Amino acid sequence: MKRGIGLLVLATLLWGGNYICGRFLAPALPATLLNTVRWAISTVLLAGMIRLKSGHIPVLAKWKQFAILGFLGVFAFSTLNYIGLRTISASRAGMISAGIPIAILLFTPIVLKEQIKAKAWIGAVVSIVGVILLFQGKNAAPVEGSLAGDGAIVLAALAWGLYTVLGKKYGKHMDSLTMTAGASLYGTLFSALSCIGTVRPDMIHMTAMAWVCVLYVSTLASVVAYLAWNAGVKTVGAGKAAPYINLLPVWTVVFGVVLLHEHISGMTLIGGAVAILGAILATL
Repeated sequence: MKRGIGLLVLATLLWGGNYICGRFLAPALPATLLNTVRWAISTVLLAGMIRLKSGHIPVLAKWKQFAILGFLGVFAFSTLNYIGLRTISASRAGMISAGIPIAILLFTPIVLKEQIKAKAWIGAVVSIVGVILLFQGKNAAPVEGSLAGDGAIVLAALAWGLYTVLGKKYGKHMDSLTMTAGASLYGTLFSALSCIGTVRPDMIHMTAMAWVCVLYVSTLASVVAYLAWNAGVKTVGAGKAAPYINLLPVWTVVFGVVLLHEHISGMTLIGGAVAILGAILATL
């Protein structure tokens, strides 16, 4: 049990680092190109893992499912996050992302036709109030928030919520590794197409540290975090694992303050705490 919990914590920690790298890479690469490079590397690694198991990715047979999941979970979610991180702090982005469990909650009865308990809806309302408070504090600290950046992160959370719910639906007919690899492949294609006509050579400003960040988001924040999370879920169970996703905004705040020296306003801290509290109530 302790090993499983440790793996869940490790996964959220690695995902928290993705926000820090996204903030650092904002001036180095356009969001669409960064996402393309990141997931192209991840796709090769995931496909290699499947190949080692003597398996294959049903690229054409499951194209519709892969295309939908790739658009939502790889292209939209990641690109919107990187766009948002160009104008808001990593700490703030992480706290807004506390709304991801609420997005999952909202889409569950629509897609899966499952009943949601009243306690979960109460948690959703509390979390939404927290996000509203976050928006109120957007101008309280330098480079902390912008309306466009906040909106991009909210849309990213909604995309991930729908991706997660659809993934549960499609996961009944394929294993999670194959599903992730297929979504990664199609998401990379969407990202590459979005670069056409929008990316110019003069927009690329790579440094040695920027390359390190690209390698981090392509391996540790993608493949390793995915493996750790799924291994942890398998050990402790999905129900007990769900609340641990709420550690993500905590890590982003800690990393943002310690590594990027970000300043957080009191209103933002209050809003983030309320959003996280609501998410915990909704997932317990």
